[in-house]
Amino acid sequence: MPSRLRQFNALTKPRVIQLIVFCALIGMVLAVPGVPSWAEVRLGLIACLGIWLVAGAAAAFNCLVEKGIDAKMKRTSWRPTARNQLQDWQTLLFSGLLCTAGSVLLYVWVNPLTMWLTFATFVGYAVVYTVILKPLTPQNIVIGGASGAMPPVLGWAAMTGDVAPEALILFLIIFLWTPPHFWALALYRVEDYRKSGLPMLPVTHGNEFTRLQVLLYTLVLFAACLMPFIYGMSSWLYLVVAIALSIGFCGYGFALWRNYSDALARKTFRFSLIHLSVLFAALLVDHYLI
Repeated sequence: MPSRLRQFNALTKPRVIQLIVFCALIGMVLAVPGVPSWAEVRLGLIACLGIWLVAGAAAAFNCLVEKGIDAKMKRTSWRPTARNQLQDWQTLLFSGLLCTAGSVLLYVWVNPLTMWLTFATFVGYAVVYTVILKPLTPQNIVIGGASGAMPPVLGWAAMTGDVAPEALILFLIIFLWTPPHFWALALYRVEDYRKSGLPMLPVTHGNEFTRLQVLLYTLVLFAACLMPFIYGMSSWLYLVVAIALSIGFCGYGFALWRNYSDALARKTFRFSLIHLSVLFAALLVDHYLI
């Protein structure tokens, strides 16, 4: 792959996009009773592509707005925008093209509701979160987490043309998962965030307060993870997995609160990724096997 293509691909934050599309796919699958027809599979694939394009556009716009901040942080200093490998107009044009292509795809071949919800998610992340909330308040992750929690709702809307309570339950799970996930990262990257000037919680309120918030959010998340079973959208298979994963996440949160270390914060962050991925995979397996 030519170097320029690699640079543009890096702007889309591929690993993040993979998780977004995976969560949207879960919403699509759960919205369809039983085994999907070929028409439903085709619709789902088109929707995944459209969501991927718009999400990639939002990520690229984020890289453009935060290129100065990214250049100060070890975790992000490698990005093409932070290293001035791409000009601003190139990044902006790339973002605009992806957003337009994805929006047209969703509007014409999926449904208008999915397009408008996806575009609203783009605005929520790229503008409301990146431009306004992130540099303004240490609660940026909490409020801005609404955009990151939208993929299952987008997937559900793509297949049904509406937003059902089941989709909102999935939204709630990701919404509550986001703060402990990002604050675990911020704890061991606190010096990066301090140098960047961003008001992340460990910078503004300190290490101990942030660790308490991580623990409290894992406890509330535990309750939310039980809701698919309580509401009747899953069975015992999902319940067993959800309880095991939630106990693990709460365990990491408790250990982090009692005895902090950067290594433990890093393990907590990594486990949070496992938690969400396996939790949603369990929903998928449960949907077909039970």
